[in-house]
Amino acid sequence: MKETGTLGKLVSLLDLVAAADGPMRFTDILAEADQPRGTLHRQLGHLVEEGLLELDADARYVPGIRLLELASRTWARSELRLVAEPHLRSLQEQTGETVHLGVLRGSEIIYLDKVEGRQAVRMYSQIGNASPVYCTGVGKAALSVLDAPRLEAVVAALELTAFTEHTHRSAASLLTDIEETRRRGHAFDCEEHEIGIRCVAAPVFSAERSFIAGISVTGPAYRVTMEKLDLWSGLVRLTAEGVMRDMRMRLGPRW
Repeated sequence: MKETGTLGKLVSLLDLVAAADGPMRFTDILAEADQPRGTLHRQLGHLVEEGLLELDADARYVPGIRLLELASRTWARSELRLVAEPHLRSLQEQTGETVHLGVLRGSEIIYLDKVEGRQAVRMYSQIGNASPVYCTGVGKAALSVLDAPRLEAVVAALELTAFTEHTHRSAASLLTDIEETRRRGHAFDCEEHEIGIRCVAAPVFSAERSFIAGISVTGPAYRVTMEKLDLWSGLVRLTAEGVMRDMRMRLGPRW
């Protein structure tokens, strides 16, 4: 086994067990890992604690269920972009403004895709960029489908930087907004992240809420009034529902 840093050694152990024809005993791994017995025992213990490896009834190492969960989320992210694309284009055609697709990652939203608006003046954004979860439409839509313990954990870890005068400055204010978002099924960003930018967003999520994303329509405030956002809210929710329906048809009802 190639000598690398600690993380590299852990990954190599995962590769070794995952590529094996069957469960591996400690002595089998020791023979191939070329590591001191004590070090190897500690590393395997860490992987078991994290759920990346498991011990079967005969104390043999097998890939852990967490690996399957991570693989499922990665696959879903890739599939989501393919499934969502026609829905995003349809929403953009109906509204004329820029449409975004983003996924929840910790306390940030990562943008997977966008369809540019037709207008001469459009907002600047880039696929792969991250935005704060607490002051964006997609972010607040994503937060609205978290269960109470997970929502509390995410909010407790946030540093509520005030990007504009409209940004939430307290956890209580944010949680009130999230509750209203949950009730109506869509979120608003009323110049909370950037002055002059408004959006409306709806959540996309798997049946067990292990995978959460959001879809938004965004544009300049001088053109995108609150009346327009209210009008588009139903379109955004229908778009999100269409994506979820197609994802479940493609990946199964548990998605």
